[in-house]
Amino acid sequence: MISKSPKITCLLLVWSFISFSQNQLYTAYSIPIELREDANAVVRNSSTSINIESINELVYSKKYVVTVLNKLGDSDARISESYDEDTKITNLSAIIYDAFGNEIKKYKERDFTDVSAVDGGSLYSDSKVKYVRHTPISYPYTLVFETEYRTSTTGFIPWWVPVNGYYLSVENSSYTIKNPTQIPWRVKEANFDNFEIDKNKTETEIRFSLQNQKALDYERNSISSLKILPIAKVALDKFYLKGVFGEATNWQEFGKWMYSSLIDGRDFINETTKAKILELTKKATSPLEKAKIVYQYMQDKTRYISVQVGIGGWEPIAANKVDEVGYGDCKGLTNYTKALLDVVGVKSYYTLVYAKDKRNIDKDFSSLQGNHAILNIPINGKDIWLECTNQTIPFGFLGDFTNDRNVLVITPEGGIIKKTAVYKNQNNLQTITGQIDLQKNGTIKADFTRTSQGLQYDDKSYYDNLTENELKKHYKTRVWNYNNNLQIDKAELENNKEKVEFVEALKITINDFATINNNDYIFRVNILNRESFVPKRYRNRKMPLEIDRGYKDLDSITFKLPSNFTLNYEPANIEVNSKFGSYKITFKVIDKNTLTYIKEIEIREGVYPKEDYKAYRAFRKKIAKSENLRIILTKKQ
Repeated sequence: MISKSPKITCLLLVWSFISFSQNQLYTAYSIPIELREDANAVVRNSSTSINIESINELVYSKKYVVTVLNKLGDSDARISESYDEDTKITNLSAIIYDAFGNEIKKYKERDFTDVSAVDGGSLYSDSKVKYVRHTPISYPYTLVFETEYRTSTTGFIPWWVPVNGYYLSVENSSYTIKNPTQIPWRVKEANFDNFEIDKNKTETEIRFSLQNQKALDYERNSISSLKILPIAKVALDKFYLKGVFGEATNWQEFGKWMYSSLIDGRDFINETTKAKILELTKKATSPLEKAKIVYQYMQDKTRYISVQVGIGGWEPIAANKVDEVGYGDCKGLTNYTKALLDVVGVKSYYTLVYAKDKRNIDKDFSSLQGNHAILNIPINGKDIWLECTNQTIPFGFLGDFTNDRNVLVITPEGGIIKKTAVYKNQNNLQTITGQIDLQKNGTIKADFTRTSQGLQYDDKSYYDNLTENELKKHYKTRVWNYNNNLQIDKAELENNKEKVEFVEALKITINDFATINNNDYIFRVNILNRESFVPKRYRNRKMPLEIDRGYKDLDSITFKLPSNFTLNYEPANIEVNSKFGSYKITFKVIDKNTLTYIKEIEIREGVYPKEDYKAYRAFRKKIAKSENLRIILTKKQ
C-alpha cells in the first residue's frame, strides 16, 4: 500500500476546496431566496476594471457572472464585445454552466462570430463586434463572460450601471477606475440615495460596489428606470478621440471642441447645387420660407442609410459627399441640410439628442452623449427642429422620436443645452365628427371624419405607406377590433403636412351591431373611439405614477334612429373630473329620429406620487365603465 505524503494530501484538499467554491458560485441553487424573488436573472459577480494609462491609452477589463432563471432573463446574458481600428481585444471568453455548476459549453475567442457592429441598413462601418449566440437548452444556467481590450480613445469612459433594468438582482457588482497620471477628471453619481453603495475615492482611483440588491418589479405607468437605478458617470477633462485631442470641463467648451474638430470644414457644397438651391429660393421672402424649401429639397434628394465611419462614428460625412451619392446617416444628412441652409443665409446648428426612448442629455455633466443628430434653426426667438433622416415627416415636426428632451446644440461659440418641441395634452388632439345610421335589422352605417394632430398625427401618418388591404386590415384588427362584423366601405386619407394634420374620411358598416329583443333595440353608443384601459391593481404600490403622454379626444356624432323605434327618454349626461384629466359625455335629443352624442376626454401628462395611483385607477375605471354605455330604443306601437 502506497501512502500519500502530507504535502500531496494538503494540495488535494486545497484543490477540492477551490473546486467546491467555484461550483457553489456557479450553482443556481446557492442564490439567496430573496434575490430570486421577482428576478429573471441574477448577477452573481460583475467586476469592471479601467486603467487610464495616459490621455490616449486605456485598458478595460470585465468579468461578468450571471445566472439566468428563465427565458426572459436571456437579455441579461449577452455575449459580445465591440472593437474597431482603435480598439484591440486582448482577452475574450465565455463559459456556460448548468444549474448545478457543471460546465456544459466553453467559447474561446476563435469561437466568436466577427461581424460589422451595425445592422443591415448600414452601408459601411469601421466598427465591428465579436459575439456568440448561445441557445439555452434548459434553465437556470450560468454565464461566465470575460473580456479585456486596449484602446487609445478616452473620450468616452464606460460608466458604472450595476443594475441594468427591472427584474434583475445583483449579488455583487464592483467598478474600479485608476488614473495614475492624474489627468483631471469628473465623476457624477445619480440615484445613489436609495441603494447601499460603498464608495472610495482618491486622486488616482475611484471605486464603487453594490451587494445583495433585490430585483425591482416593474409596475405599470412607472417612471423610467433611468430615473431610479444607480449610475456613476466618469469623464476626463483632457481626452483623445480617434486621432483628435480634446479638452472640456463643461458643455460650452465641449461644444466648441466638437464644432472645431468634427463639424467645421465639412460643409462644402458644389457650385451646381448652390445655383439650384438659390434658384429654388429666389422668390422666398423670409428665412422660414427658405428653410422649408431647402428641407423639402433635401427630403426629395436623399435617403437614410446608416454610416458608422469617421471619428468613432461621431464625425459626419462631408456635405459634398452626401450631395454626390444621395444618402447618409443622421449625422451626414443633418450636416448636409445645415450646409444647404448656409447657402441661402439661414443659420442652423447641428444638435445631439437621445432618440427613441425619452432621455435627456445630462445638462450638468459634459461628455460624449446622445445617439442621434437633428438640426436646430433659431428664427425670431423660436426654435425650429428638423428631423433629417425621415423623408416624409413635416417641416418642423419631430414626433415622439425626439420631442420633449434636453439636447446639445453645437455652435461655433460652444455647446448650448436646449429642449426640443413639446407636444402636451390638448396639442395631441383627435377629433371625430360624423353620422351613424341605425337600421331596422341592427346593422349600422357610419360616415365620419377622424382628424389627428400632435403626437396623434405621429401615430397615424404612416398609414400613407399602407396598401388598401393593409389599411383595412389595420382598421379591423387594431383600431376597431372590438367591433365584430366590421366592414370598411371607404377610406380616404389626407396628410396635410403644412398643418401637421392627418385626416381620414371613412365609411363603415357593422352588421348585427344592435341587439333586437322583442320590442327593444339596444346599442352601444361609443362605436368609434373606445377607451377601455384600466391600470393594473397594486396592493402596495412602490413606484411613482407617470402619465408620459397627455392627449385630448373630441367626438361629435349624430345618430339617426330607425324609423320604427323611438327613444322615450333623454340619456343622462356623464362628467368625471380629476387631477389626471377629465371625461364628459353630453346627449341631446334633436327630434324623434335624431340624437347627438358628444364625448370629450383629456388625459394630462405628469408625474404623481405613488399614493395617487389608486385614484388614477379609479378615474380610469369610471371612464371604461362609461365607454360601454348602452341606449334602449322602444318599438313604436
